[in-house]
Parts: sequence; structure tokens; C-alpha cells
Amino acid sequence: MDLGSAANLLWERGDVPVSRQFGEGYYSPEDGLAEARHVFLAGTGLPDRFRPGFHIAELGFGTGLNVLAAWAAWEAAGQAGPLRVTSFEAHPLSAEDMTRAHRPFAELRAYSEALISAWTGGARTLNLPRLHLDVVTGDARATVPAWEGAADAWFLDGFSPARNPALWEAPLLAAVYTRTRPEGRCATFTAAGVVRRRLSEAGFEVERRDGFGRKRHMTVGRRT
Repeated sequence: MDLGSAANLLWERGDVPVSRQFGEGYYSPEDGLAEARHVFLAGTGLPDRFRPGFHIAELGFGTGLNVLAAWAAWEAAGQAGPLRVTSFEAHPLSAEDMTRAHRPFAELRAYSEALISAWTGGARTLNLPRLHLDVVTGDARATVPAWEGAADAWFLDGFSPARNPALWEAPLLAAVYTRTRPEGRCATFTAAGVVRRRLSEAGFEVERRDGFGRKRHMTVGRRT
């Protein structure tokens, strides 16, 4: 397994992590958790679409905040069995950095502690209470096409196309579509025209919606 190169961070406003590699923050400094819920959960129709065996895939595990938000929503919805999540990440955070990045979100503390405890031990396939998480490290342009699974929802959460164009290339987004179940959804914070066009060319029905905070728009897609 390609373990990827470790994330290199600087910190703004106390505990807001910013990537030195890409010159961009991992989540909104306004409220990262509210952003995750607005963009990725609501953007893919969650929690209303949850059902037993539901599978989320994600481009960019980052701090793990999106997964924590989805995991908490899964438990709150009273779903049977574990939520399944497969996340693709080239530059994994250390447990220490992840702990600091989660610090502002006290309501997720129990989920954060469970995740970080397993992460500290080196596990990247984690069987946690009501969550099965597999973090696939390496270049998503190679790891996503090689993945044999299929997702009900995709969280497209790489850094912006201007900062990290590799994660928005047409062949990768086509692979995302191929690995989406019928009626599956995708969502991303960006409304860049090139991203909307490539998602549409891949086969998604694409819609622009109101974004979070200072971002006017975001993008969602559906596979019919």
C-alpha cells in the first residue's frame, strides 16, 4: 500500500488547519462542522437517504471531519448496522494534528476520540462502533480506478481546482461516476465551471446550489 506523504500543516485562528502543500484550509474557518453538514450531508440528501448498508466514498479524508459528521448523523438516524465509508487520501494527517483539528467541535468529541485512538495505532481500516472506515492512501487517480466498490454518496472534498487540479481531472471524475450506485449522489463545495462540466460529461445530472458561508454556490450531482 502507498502510504502517501504526510500532510504538512500550519494553523490559523487557533485550531484551523491549513495545508502548506496546497496553501488552503481544510475546512471553513466560519464553522467546519456546519459546512460539512451543509455541503456533504445535505448535498447528497443525508440523512434522509440513509439505509442499512449505506456506503459513502470520499475524495480527500483530510481531518476526518466529514466522516465524523456522517457517523454522528447515522447514529442519530438510528440505522441498523455500521455506516460504510471509503476515503481516498494522498497526504494523511498525524493523530496529533487530527486531534487539534477536531478540538473546536466538542459535540463530536466521542466520535473523534474513537477515530483517533484507532488511527494512532496505525490502522487505516477501522471497525468502530457503527462505522466501518477504510482510508485508502496514495494518489486517487490510481486508487479510485483500482477500487472495486461502489458508493451511494460521494463527498468530493479535495482542495480547490486552482490549488489541486489533479483531484478534479476528467478521468478521475469519470471513475467516480462509474463507482457510484444508481440514484447515488455526489456533492462538492466548488462551483467551478470546469468541475460542473466534467461531472456532467462523466454522466451525472449536475445542479448548482447555494454554498456555505462566504461561498455563493456549490455543486451536487446525481446518477440516474
